[in-house]
Amino acid sequence: MSRDARWKALLELLVERGRLDVEEAAGELAVSAATIRRDFDQLAEQQMLVRTRGGAVVHGVSYELPLRYKTARHAPQKQRIAAAVAELVAPGEAVGLTGGTTTTEVARALAVRADLASGSPALTVVTNALNIANELAVRPQFKIVLTGGVARAQSYELVGPLADGVLGQITLDVAVLGVVAFDAGHGAAAHDEAEAATNRLLCERAARVVVAADSSKLGRRAFARICAATAVDTLVTDAAADPAEVRRFEEAGLRVVVV
Repeated sequence: MSRDARWKALLELLVERGRLDVEEAAGELAVSAATIRRDFDQLAEQQMLVRTRGGAVVHGVSYELPLRYKTARHAPQKQRIAAAVAELVAPGEAVGLTGGTTTTEVARALAVRADLASGSPALTVVTNALNIANELAVRPQFKIVLTGGVARAQSYELVGPLADGVLGQITLDVAVLGVVAFDAGHGAAAHDEAEAATNRLLCERAARVVVAADSSKLGRRAFARICAATAVDTLVTDAAADPAEVRRFEEAGLRVVVV
């Protein structure tokens, strides 16, 4: 296993469990304890974790794993969600995409739709996510609008007044929102307040809002609110979603698509 793959795996385990000891991590990844100690030390130098005696812990309960370290967690679910979200978009529409792993999959699903292979343009895609714009820019049938703003290293999203200035001048048919948490009572949320504010404006500019979220995000809360659940038209999630959570969203007036 390469160092990069090992680091990704270690950080994901750490986010899921909150704490890891050296021997536990070595067993999980089938490497030596000495290797894990070096990895923990180097990740601590990058402020990706806090080193403890015999192991490591995350920085806090609201820890945000940078996008570049995310691997294929819930990948099959996210790909099914993305395919279902892509089908909600009609040719010729203006689509807003926030950043995140699931919305990146939505962009890829849109890119391979046969009925969007041509047009003038087949779609207009507005995004504040650098990685999404980079992937779609090679599709000549798509008109790509990238907001300005200051890039967040964690999510590759552009945020701040420069992004807001562009978003304030446009109108969208649909906004596809990626979230770290979505609760029927507390709404959609992100870790970072600047990211939440930019995503909120993207939603406000759209005729309809779709939240693309795997079941692990549902019923959770995070620091910065993006919008109320009632501002969302459709939630697309996976079959592992708690039926009680699904009912709460439906009772709030959302259409819930389970894939």
